[in-house]
Amino acid sequence: MRGSLPDATAAPLIVAGLRTPLARAGTSLAGVEVQHLLAPVLRELVEMTGVSPESVAEVVVGNAAGGGGNLARLAALEAGLPESVPGLTVDRQCGSGLDAIVLACRLAQADAGGLFLAGGAESASTAPVRGRRAPGGAIEFYSRAQHAPTGDDGDGDPDMGVAAETVAREAGVSRERQDRFALRSHRRALAAASHGAYDAELVPVWAGAALVTADNGPRARLDAPLLARFPAAFVPGGTVTAGNSCSDADGAAAVLVARPGHATDLGRPRETALAFLGAATAGVDPRRLGLGGAAAVEALLERHGLAARDLAAVEFNEAFAGQVLACMDRLGLDDAQVDSVLNTDGGSLALGHAYAASGAVSVVRLLARAQALPEGSLCLAMISSAGGLGTAALFETRRLPV
Repeated sequence: MRGSLPDATAAPLIVAGLRTPLARAGTSLAGVEVQHLLAPVLRELVEMTGVSPESVAEVVVGNAAGGGGNLARLAALEAGLPESVPGLTVDRQCGSGLDAIVLACRLAQADAGGLFLAGGAESASTAPVRGRRAPGGAIEFYSRAQHAPTGDDGDGDPDMGVAAETVAREAGVSRERQDRFALRSHRRALAAASHGAYDAELVPVWAGAALVTADNGPRARLDAPLLARFPAAFVPGGTVTAGNSCSDADGAAAVLVARPGHATDLGRPRETALAFLGAATAGVDPRRLGLGGAAAVEALLERHGLAARDLAAVEFNEAFAGQVLACMDRLGLDDAQVDSVLNTDGGSLALGHAYAASGAVSVVRLLARAQALPEGSLCLAMISSAGGLGTAALFETRRLPV
């Protein structure tokens, strides 16, 4: 039963959302730097809504694997926004894009401005090689940053796949169930693309002389026998494989956040907006980092007196099938409920995981799905992040006046 919720009529609104195609790292977008992935999305959001560029109070962007600096500012200038528009880049690793949108909504709630552009971007293909100075001045290269203390046994900061294996094993999520969910993601993404479900949210990107117009991750030839042939990828004898894990991807996504009074003055490509009701971030054991999203959802739902069954639509980044299913089990959703509300047009297992962009992609997808939902439906975006963190954001569908 629905509990006490904030007044959605006064809530910040997500009135438009766009994303680039998502491309497997090293493929069609491999030569496009991250600012050139994000800039076309920001530019198109401004043009399609008729926003006065000078009226944008802030550009808030998540980025996890980039070279530092301030991607939000760089991409805003590349997009042609005025020099007067500031930019802020945030990093909560995979959760960065969703956290950037939450931050923009909270800035709007605090009356720090009327219009915000927020999202995330990642180019896994062009991310810099990481190095640090060893004693004596030599450069030591390393594959990723440290996210948690390693502990006496050295297992306190495991690789993502090892952590996913732990979560799946402890939650009792079988290999067969993981493979079945991965196949569902690919088939639903292929069906969504063929039916035009992605068309309104995609911004083509030039990669040299080629215009990239579609996602390239979903695999039409994938089936259950093929998935069953994949060996364990991270732990000998384990159940997590390359087939039921996501691929790294390049891409960007962003939304326009508006205070209610500002939303009425915009051109609105969508009939239904997402009213921001609240968000939560929670920490869990870094060795079981995939459970962070569920912990955040539990905190958020408890705050509002809700249960997971009250949700009409959920978008959860599919880094690993096992951790997605473990989180759904923890939230009390059975397979039928998962099938009807979770990632109904496929997810990252098919489309790919563009790190900091993925949480923003989830909100763009929620906005698209909201168009077919009754007014007042509850929608949730959730994501788990490195270091044992999770972020969840709750929205309510709201019809905009014609």
